[in-house]
Amino acid sequence: MRFVFKPNTSRLERLARTTLLTAALVSATGCATQQDPWLTGRWVDLTHSFSAATVYWPTSTPFRLEPVFVGTTAKGYHYEAYEFRAAEHGGTHLDAPNHFSDNAPAVDQIPLDRLIGPAVVIDVSSKAVENREYRASLDDLAAWEKDHGKIPEQAIVLVRTGYDRFWPDPARYLGTAERGEAAVAKLHFPGLDPDAARWLVEQRRVKAVGLDTASIDYGQSSHFETHRILSQKRIPIFENVARLGELPAAGAIVMALPMKIEGGSGAPLRIIAWVPEKDR
Repeated sequence: MRFVFKPNTSRLERLARTTLLTAALVSATGCATQQDPWLTGRWVDLTHSFSAATVYWPTSTPFRLEPVFVGTTAKGYHYEAYEFRAAEHGGTHLDAPNHFSDNAPAVDQIPLDRLIGPAVVIDVSSKAVENREYRASLDDLAAWEKDHGKIPEQAIVLVRTGYDRFWPDPARYLGTAERGEAAVAKLHFPGLDPDAARWLVEQRRVKAVGLDTASIDYGQSSHFETHRILSQKRIPIFENVARLGELPAAGAIVMALPMKIEGGSGAPLRIIAWVPEKDR
C-alpha cells in the first residue's frame, strides 16, 4: 500500500490521513516534521498467517481454529465465531526474555520501544541455502558494516536465511516433518551464532533480534546458547518471520506487536515493516 500526500499538507493533516499505526511509528522513531520517509512508501507484512498448515516445533501443540457458529441466525443475519488453540511458540511469534532467563520480562512486560525501531537486515541466504546448519556469524555482521556502516544502537536486527521460501512445508523448512520428541534430533535449519548474538547485545546494544527460521538457535542446537545470551540481556526474539527479502538492508522501520499474554514466555506476533519509497 502506498501513501501519497500533497506537498502543502500540514503535518497534523498528514497524520490524520495516515493510519494510527503510522502515527505510532512516527512517535516511536522520533521523526521530525521535515523528514520525508512517511510521505511515500509501502507496508510489508512479515507475518505468516496462522492456520492448520502453520509450522510448529515437533513437540508443540499446533494451531487449531474450530467454529462455534457459522451461518445465518434464527433472526436472519450472518454470524461467525471461532475458538482457537495453539502453543505460544509457533508460526510467526515472539520469544519473551523469560523463555530462557529466570526473572526476566514476560510477554506483557516487554516495553513497546523494544518492539518498534529501525531494521537492519543481515542477508546470509546464499550461504544458508547451501548449508542447513549455517549460523550467521561475526564475519557476516562485519561484512554488513563494511557495506552499510555501523549497525546503529537500538536497531532491530533481522537475519535473512531465505528459508521462508519453504514455508509451510515442515520437511523443507525444519528438516523433518516428523512430530514428537524423537523428531527434535532431526531438525536442520540455520540460526544465529552465539558469538554474533553476544557481539550484537554488547557492542551494538540492539533492541531486538529476529530471523526467518523456527529458532534463533540452529536446528541441531541442544544448549540454545543464542537464546540464553539474548534472553539474559532482555532482548526479545522474533522467529518464523516472513518476506525479509522484501526489505532493504537498512532504512525500513519495524513494528512487532505480540498477543499480550500475561506471564507468557511467547506469543503469536504480527510484525510489519514500513519501507520508505527511497529504499524500494
